[in-house]
Amino acid sequence: MLTNHLDFRLEPRILELYETHKERSEKIDWGYHDYLPWDKAQDFRRVPWDESQVTLPKGIITAVETALLTEVNLPWFTSHLDQTFKGSLTCIRDFVHTWTAEEDQHSNLLETYLLITRNVDPKRLHQLHKQTVEMGWSPDYETPFETMVYTSLQELATMVFYNNVAKEAKAYDKDLDQLLKRLAKDETLHYAFYRDVIKYHLELEPNYCYYLGKVIMNFQMPGTVMPDFEDRMSIIAKEANYGPLEYFDQVLEAIIEYWEIEKLRPIAPEAEKARLEILEYHRRMKRIRDRFYNKKAK
Repeated sequence: MLTNHLDFRLEPRILELYETHKERSEKIDWGYHDYLPWDKAQDFRRVPWDESQVTLPKGIITAVETALLTEVNLPWFTSHLDQTFKGSLTCIRDFVHTWTAEEDQHSNLLETYLLITRNVDPKRLHQLHKQTVEMGWSPDYETPFETMVYTSLQELATMVFYNNVAKEAKAYDKDLDQLLKRLAKDETLHYAFYRDVIKYHLELEPNYCYYLGKVIMNFQMPGTVMPDFEDRMSIIAKEANYGPLEYFDQVLEAIIEYWEIEKLRPIAPEAEKARLEILEYHRRMKRIRDRFYNKKAK
């Protein structure tokens, strides 16, 4: 029998995961004020913003701004997770609260950095911030297991995004490099929790494969609600080290390997069908990736 609820038999193991997360998180606890170049700050009323003050390349600014506009939607993400896991495992609901507290300062760090360094027009950024939050966020996944699959992919993709953009930013601003790496550490811990919850369920009941396919093959970051999202991602892919190729190599490959989808043997026919569809999707994406690299090499 297929179920999309989290399995209560796993609660002791998931509680152990949560306790481990809290221990690791406490060791690297931080405040966003520690990562900002306050010496660069100026009063916008006395020194109005001007485009000549911008010091970063367009691609990196777009990447940081896009990350910010994703992070500001935290209230919508939290509301969705709270509703999804109502009546589910207590330790999952507790983790969501911890996750919210840890994510809360991400948007503050990114927005304050952009304002202090004057790499964006503050009035324009305010309007984008407001517009993005007004749009809200309505995910396609409203059941516990699918939501955990989605958050696993989302956290991993965000971690990779921050680390990749940091590599590009280092040559222009070491402060930006360090703060992006700091954010990536949070996302790494969050990803590890969600990823392992799914792993435990697949080990206990391979028929959970049935619910993997819909998420994996239709994955989109929650930032799609922001203005000009497609244009932004195109710029970031070309100029800030994160696009479809990086997603395949560093996100999709990693998650399929970690969950050992190729080795799973679900009994339910529909679950096995979903597993095979995921593997075919992965092979198809790999062929596209390989063709691109071969073309680039020539």
